[in-house]
Amino acid sequence: MRDEGLVPAITTKQKLRRHFRQLRREQSCLFPAIRAAVEADMEAAHRPLSSDQMIGIYWPLADEVDLRALRQQGPVALPVADGQGGLVYRHWAVDSENAQILKPDGCGIPAPAEGRTLRPEQLACLLVPALAIDRQGVRLGYGGGYYDRLRQQTPWRAVRALAVLSSACITDTPLPRDPWDIPFDGWISEQGPGRPQGTTAS
Repeated sequence: MRDEGLVPAITTKQKLRRHFRQLRREQSCLFPAIRAAVEADMEAAHRPLSSDQMIGIYWPLADEVDLRALRQQGPVALPVADGQGGLVYRHWAVDSENAQILKPDGCGIPAPAEGRTLRPEQLACLLVPALAIDRQGVRLGYGGGYYDRLRQQTPWRAVRALAVLSSACITDTPLPRDPWDIPFDGWISEQGPGRPQGTTAS
């Protein structure tokens, strides 16, 4: 049975996604500056990493900031989606002896096909693409809910999670929030890192 009460919210999110996707495309000239800001924040906040930790990045899709260069600064991990709502992270080894072959995951995105699933404490930070984020840290994604489901697990909430986007996609107007949405710890734009209202630096 269709829940008519959900239709307005879904329609609103669909419209917002179209709006911010177009806005992000128009801001692509800022992507190098955003990448530089991410690299600077990771260097300041998380380098050097402890021996068993790494940074969680993502494989860039069209109109997403490419952060793959971070693997030259230290160990990184990529998300692996099962196509049914589940998400895990695996180490992305890139050295010549242990370089991994990436294969499409359940969503068709390149990901490590083999390797152990990483525990939350093995990730120092999660860098996540976003269409938009509001001042409360509510992120607008693509609607799959993969990161939301992961971060609903209490151990994963302890991992610093940052949205990566241009400042034009940071909105003062609250975004629609579902009960399962977990606000992010902040964001990084071409202007540098930012935090939700009412929070302080850790």
